[in-house]
Amino acid sequence: MQRKTLTLIATRVGALAAAVLGACGVPQAQAAQPVLSVAYAGSMGALMDKALGPAIERGAHVRFQGRGAGAYGLAHLLADRQIQADVFVSITPGPIEVLQKAGLVGTAVPVASTQMVIAYSPKGPHAQEFREAAEGRRKWFDVLEQPGVKFGRTDPTTDPQGRNIVFAMLLAGNYYKQPGLAQKILGDFQHNTSQIFAEPSLLSRLESGQIDASSGYLSAVISHKLPYIKLPAQVNLSDPSMSEDWYGKVHFGIVAPDGKPQQLSTQPLVFYAAVLRNAAHPAQAREFVRLMQSRQGQKMFHDFGYSEPKGGDLR
Repeated sequence: MQRKTLTLIATRVGALAAAVLGACGVPQAQAAQPVLSVAYAGSMGALMDKALGPAIERGAHVRFQGRGAGAYGLAHLLADRQIQADVFVSITPGPIEVLQKAGLVGTAVPVASTQMVIAYSPKGPHAQEFREAAEGRRKWFDVLEQPGVKFGRTDPTTDPQGRNIVFAMLLAGNYYKQPGLAQKILGDFQHNTSQIFAEPSLLSRLESGQIDASSGYLSAVISHKLPYIKLPAQVNLSDPSMSEDWYGKVHFGIVAPDGKPQQLSTQPLVFYAAVLRNAAHPAQAREFVRLMQSRQGQKMFHDFGYSEPKGGDLR
């Protein structure tokens, strides 16, 4: 009698669990699959959610769970064991180096590259001026320097893009012979709270009209189907051959999260992927990295506005 009662209880618990999963939209077969956790630079959200994530779910029989945010911020959370992931995808070598120093990453491989652009709202009050700048009929920095133009960017403390737009503006000042251009447009590089937003929300704010223009990677801006102003190679950080003699001439300082001053230098706009040494699902993690490197994965990168990988592995 007791055995029958226990069997009945187990059956009802199982049925209840299935009902809960079904109500949450998770089929039982899918719920039994391992969860592949991928932490990635926030600008990659559209590519991950719409292309790479679904592809690895089909190919590796896993459930994809992505977490996008500023790559430096994610790297420090991973290094401090505050979050866990199977794969980390960063832009620029810096965040990868944080995890290498923490002993969580060995080799990271390049999977794509991009360049800096200025994205703008097609419906904002300054849209026509930005269109003229995109067509080369006026200077883009003159538009940005106008009173009332709302510009958005990310935090240079936690996000490579936040650093790269500062570098781009410093390079633009040198290239166009406009001393102080970066300060005029950005104000305080690290603490201008009227401009600095979380990376995953930056382009969404632009789309909704909360800001007139923003920094952006060409890949992310194309993914969001936003208009943009292309910057010359001397400004957009896309050409590794300019690193030493041109890009490397600009620097700026921030106060790091640990309170110590930090001098920053440019790094190539290359996306790197790595399997973490404490990955819960290392086999599936390696398969995801192989997918990004494959012909299929590279086509996805291309379709979402990314350029081909550049340079070698980070060891």
